[in-house]
Amino acid sequence: MTPTNEFAPLAERVRPQQLEDVIGQAKLLHENSLLKNVVASKIPVNVIFWGPPGTGKTTLARIIARECKADFIEISAVQAKKSDVNDVVERAKVNQAEGHRTILFVDEIHRFNKAQQDAFLPHVESGLLTLIGATTENPSFEVIRPLLSRSRVVVLEPLDDDAIIALVKRTLKTEYSILKPSSEAVAEIAKLSGGDARKALGILELALQLNKKLTVATVYEAAQADIRAFDKGGEMHYDLISAFIKSMRGSQPEAALYYLARMLAAGEDPKFIARRMIIFASEDIGLAGNGALGLAVAVFEAVERVGLPEAKYALYHGVLALSKSQKSREVATRMSEAQTLEQQYPHAAVPLHLRNAPTKLMKELGYSKGYKWQADFQHQKGFLPEEMSR
Repeated sequence: MTPTNEFAPLAERVRPQQLEDVIGQAKLLHENSLLKNVVASKIPVNVIFWGPPGTGKTTLARIIARECKADFIEISAVQAKKSDVNDVVERAKVNQAEGHRTILFVDEIHRFNKAQQDAFLPHVESGLLTLIGATTENPSFEVIRPLLSRSRVVVLEPLDDDAIIALVKRTLKTEYSILKPSSEAVAEIAKLSGGDARKALGILELALQLNKKLTVATVYEAAQADIRAFDKGGEMHYDLISAFIKSMRGSQPEAALYYLARMLAAGEDPKFIARRMIIFASEDIGLAGNGALGLAVAVFEAVERVGLPEAKYALYHGVLALSKSQKSREVATRMSEAQTLEQQYPHAAVPLHLRNAPTKLMKELGYSKGYKWQADFQHQKGFLPEEMSR
């Protein structure tokens, strides 16, 4: 590894410069892997790195550019303007004329809108630019299909505890000359980092600034309260709400309340949670507990009128009730069946006997014929369109 300037953050100073220095992501770095082949051939390919923060997306992009001896242009989709796009293209044209490749690295590529992604497409197609994108979001939803079809999607996983521990120990040895750190403190960093290497190194750096002796206490102090991995617009957001709903569906109140607590602690909008509870009341409880929908709506109204933190009582009340309630999928099943029928018979004529007959002519034509206004009246011709009754 070649360290950067001494004032850079620790995570930047120890960033690996070659694949052999990368810790973790063993599934992506075996001998015959795409990345190993790209580096060996010195020919870059279009890649979308998809994974949580701190898993090596930027590091791998920079290694590819360095090994392929390409001009590496790094932009952030959050900050990039149209003029930046034009500048990248002009610089790539100069590089091409001089016989050099250009790699464009777009961090948070999911933040680029369709028009911005379209602007790069012809230059990627022509080979003027090799695109490497990094995203924490599912690229199937966030990257336009033409770009996606011309790229390889590489999925990065959170680093496991062993990888984080190895990274921390190596950093302590190379940067701080600490050969025998507290194993408990190092393990605690791994636990608190949530598989995020950058976060682990940030905790380590601050802990050693607080106390040159790395201890569990200083690790906790450095981590402070920021130990929850959560992004209200990201995949963790959807993972937690999914686990929350599935726990209620499985009549597991302890698990449902745990996920509720995690979402609230991480700053999730309580109205979003309450809305999902309303959907759940009909979708998963339905006719097994007709009062569930009213309860869920009442929870939403309580959240809206009372607000946090007091509205937590209503949320916990609602989740307990919905979790313990009997379950029925009849509403969801019947809805699906009805929608299927609508798709099969979108233009079926309403039977004459079910139509209103406000005029004499309509009555003479058979509108409302044989229909009686009484509870549970069964017409001999039924209630569905004729072609559906055959």
